[in-house]
Amino acid sequence: MSSADLDAALADIDTVFNGFASPNETGCGRCHLPEETAYLRTPYTRVPLDVLRMYLFEVSDHFDDHAAAMRRLLPQGARAMAESTLDGVGWGFHGLSRVDWRSWPAEQATAVEAFVHAWWQDVLATPEPPYAVAEVFETCAAIVRSVTPLLDRWHAAPVADVHLARCVDRWLESLLVDRSPFFWFLYGEEAAVPELQSWLARHAPARLGAQGEPGLAIQAELLALPYDERWAHPYWDSASATN
Repeated sequence: MSSADLDAALADIDTVFNGFASPNETGCGRCHLPEETAYLRTPYTRVPLDVLRMYLFEVSDHFDDHAAAMRRLLPQGARAMAESTLDGVGWGFHGLSRVDWRSWPAEQATAVEAFVHAWWQDVLATPEPPYAVAEVFETCAAIVRSVTPLLDRWHAAPVADVHLARCVDRWLESLLVDRSPFFWFLYGEEAAVPELQSWLARHAPARLGAQGEPGLAIQAELLALPYDERWAHPYWDSASATN
């Protein structure tokens, strides 16, 4: 069951983007069938899920007006993401990460931002979400072009801390060598990586230790150190001996 905030955000998306279309869209003649492109020109018509997913993750130069196509798809697309009826997230560059939706009219930009934040918070409170939390995090961060609002909402809580441990376990190998753990982050990644390292070093150790993950907790602490000091830390000797 989704949260009240997510339900409200989806209702707002439905209202704000109701009836949008890309009336002059011709699509990519090699990749898109004529009947698929016709959905983008036609408002108030449901798009088959396989076509919806294709267009949500399609490269921008396959559209005459990518922004208009994304507005056309948003009501059904946002709901499919939130209700997990979309065939996966985190497998490519989401269309909203490729368009400048913050330049849209304020009502539209606010609706997009509110949806992303509400979806993320709903996932954090769900014990076994259908999509991997790390993939939802990356998708949301890519759309808003920042990890800050997601980290600000990652408050300590039993379910959220389980998700934190899983994400840290997935991210640490990259973060410990100052490499990005992300695959689909188009804009702002250079700032996102040190910010994620800093946030984890401050907030994750206690939460990981409380879950019986002392190794992850210590490695998260090491992210606060300069690279050479990080790898000269005595932890690695004891970890090697233990292994």
